[in-house]
Amino acid sequence: MTATLSTSTPSTTAWNLDPVHSVAEFKVKHMMISNVKGQFTGISGALTYDAANPVNSSVEATIDASTINTRDAQRDAHLKSPDFFDVEQFPALQFRSTSVAAKGDDELAVTGDLTIHGVTRKVVFNVEGPTAPTTDPWGNTRIGLSAVTKINRKDYGLTWNAALETGGILVGEEVTITLDIQFVKA
Repeated sequence: MTATLSTSTPSTTAWNLDPVHSVAEFKVKHMMISNVKGQFTGISGALTYDAANPVNSSVEATIDASTINTRDAQRDAHLKSPDFFDVEQFPALQFRSTSVAAKGDDELAVTGDLTIHGVTRKVVFNVEGPTAPTTDPWGNTRIGLSAVTKINRKDYGLTWNAALETGGILVGEEVTITLDIQFVKA
């Protein structure tokens, strides 16, 4: 992921996503019986954070679509193909927040534009955190958060499917996206 920071005010701080300590995962129903999970390893982003008033915060993130990993090379190749992500034409998934709202103690609703497969839609991530800042053994200040949202993959042009002989479809339409992210103070 790559990102640009919005202009900071005196009460905000800039943070960079730590890709080594962050995970972008998804899950989707397979054959209507169980979930298959996958993740993207190429993730980057930036956060402008106002600890005193988190609703003034913003975040941008990018995922390298070619880094998809579902623990099955054949399935990963199919997901990278024009049937799904078409990574040659659409190499990145992107998110840019448009608003942040408080939901309760340590909970936020982060609304923004999610672009997948060249299609942009509004989504709301339910966010736990950020955690209180802590200093790692090397002197870096870090915060963490977890976020989740659900999308319909067909809304993003990911429409490939196969009918099952017993009825139903091979790949579910609802996809749950889960993020566990660490940021390092810039």
